[in-house]
Amino acid sequence: MAKFVKGSELNHEIDSLFENALEELTIVSPFIKLHSRQKDALRDKMNDPKFKLRLVFGKNESNKSRSLGLEDFEFFKQFANVKIYYEPRLHAKYYANDIKGILSSMNLYEYSQNHNIEFGVVTDWKIFNSESVDTDAREYFEKVIEGSSLEYHKKPLFESNMLGLSKKYIGSEIELDLLTTSLSSSKGPKDSKPINRPVKKKDNKTTLNTDGSGYCIRSGDSIPFNINMPYSNKSFQSWNYFKNKDFPEKYCHYSGDSSDGKTSMFNPILSKHWNKAKKEFNLPLFNKYQP
Repeated sequence: MAKFVKGSELNHEIDSLFENALEELTIVSPFIKLHSRQKDALRDKMNDPKFKLRLVFGKNESNKSRSLGLEDFEFFKQFANVKIYYEPRLHAKYYANDIKGILSSMNLYEYSQNHNIEFGVVTDWKIFNSESVDTDAREYFEKVIEGSSLEYHKKPLFESNMLGLSKKYIGSEIELDLLTTSLSSSKGPKDSKPINRPVKKKDNKTTLNTDGSGYCIRSGDSIPFNINMPYSNKSFQSWNYFKNKDFPEKYCHYSGDSSDGKTSMFNPILSKHWNKAKKEFNLPLFNKYQP
């Protein structure tokens, strides 16, 4: 049975679809920026290797971060079993879990949910009725997914126990990642808040801090200088999920300069600024951070 919904009822149906997804969730939307309600509904499914999350986004081929922002991508990366696809021609919007689907005019975008006039058609799976709307929709979007480019794949790993009669989840590995670099190096969605960047002099040299401040090596935000904690609170939460001290970051903790991946938790200061930082903040002459 299909049901027409709009406004707050549409938002409720989408939130309910996320919350009640037991084994799988499919998101097809040109633009994706989750509402906090939807993130809360999905958090308890992150570590479940049997829960399959699939996303397809589109548009903005030259700057994909305008369709899928880095913050949401980092959220999706935390799932144990996730695939993210890209289709530049995508205009359709479709959301589905194990038993229900929603065909909609609305992007899965927070602004759209709060401000736009949108509608949706909610359908229930009728496995034995091949002519039903829900079955046709599911088959159609399976073809859309098959024809899209797989850009990110994180899959669960298992080891066999009891002579192969059972399997134990031992973690997940990233099999494919074509998004981290492109989303990290691009500007975010149009409604993203501006980030404070270091002021540049006319001679194009960075104005270095002299007031004890530093810069988050992931976001570029101004933070207290602390070589042991070169992240803002928000960025640290993202880094702390994998705890990779050598993961390439985007900014210099001392100057705020773009580092092009040459900084990390292990080495948060660019080589060209090390001596100045060492003198200004009384850093040890030799330590693990020295280039």
